[in-house]
Amino acid sequence: MFNLFSVMSYRERRRWFYPLVSVMVALGLIVSPMSHPAKALPWDRLLFQGIQILQLSNISDRQEVQLGNQINDQLVGSQLRLYRNARINQYVAQIGQRLAAASERPDLPYTFQVVRDDSVNAFATMGGFVYVTTGLLSTVDNEAQLASVMGHEIAHITERHALKQMRQAAVTRGIATAAGVDTNRLVNLGVEFALKRPGSRSDELEADRKSLQMLAKAGYPPSAMVAFLEKLLDQPSPPSFLSTHPATNDRISAIQKMLPSNANTGYGLDEQAYRSAVQPLR
Repeated sequence: MFNLFSVMSYRERRRWFYPLVSVMVALGLIVSPMSHPAKALPWDRLLFQGIQILQLSNISDRQEVQLGNQINDQLVGSQLRLYRNARINQYVAQIGQRLAAASERPDLPYTFQVVRDDSVNAFATMGGFVYVTTGLLSTVDNEAQLASVMGHEIAHITERHALKQMRQAAVTRGIATAAGVDTNRLVNLGVEFALKRPGSRSDELEADRKSLQMLAKAGYPPSAMVAFLEKLLDQPSPPSFLSTHPATNDRISAIQKMLPSNANTGYGLDEQAYRSAVQPLR
């Protein structure tokens, strides 16, 4: 049978294909249950708005780092109290850079910072910014456990989870305009998501999976992630950051199914060496 599409040139296909995609994006915004009927926009503005929102999760690495820098400046300037001990910061940065080199985006300029906070927590924002609390450093048993938590946060960055959340929030909160999304509002969203990430189950499990791969590639035993989560289960009151993740027992079961055969071998299991490295915390 004669197939018109098969004989069309690549340029001709692109000429009608991309406008069609744009129309489909606009239609998706119109019929989406997340859109608000009281804020209806003219067709051309709605179409352009759809493209801007679509592009938000596909910005360049340079743009992502710039946005991450602005979010970090606001976090450090008004939200967080950094722990300034040079020895501790250097130690955490060394672990982070070892993991980052084994990640799927090793060329990002990663920055690892220690936050003076007794809560057991770690979080990240786009562009390579990762934060760990002094409470977390005091709680883990060894370097491998710490690496498993940091790998999870690095994975959120490599998979651009925060940018995807921003795109969704720009739609649901109605903060996108025909000119795009205001940068100040994006920064405020980034600060909000960094401090209290409303992570989806799929994003969190994906971050776990990517972290396991990072740990193995960097020479850490992937089983350390399970050991750390089991340790948290034994605590009288589990850390609040777990509330934004899938149920811990479910996470442990999912991670155990993903563990490689050599999951118990690797660097960083020496508890005494770790306590010596973080001794200034005491």
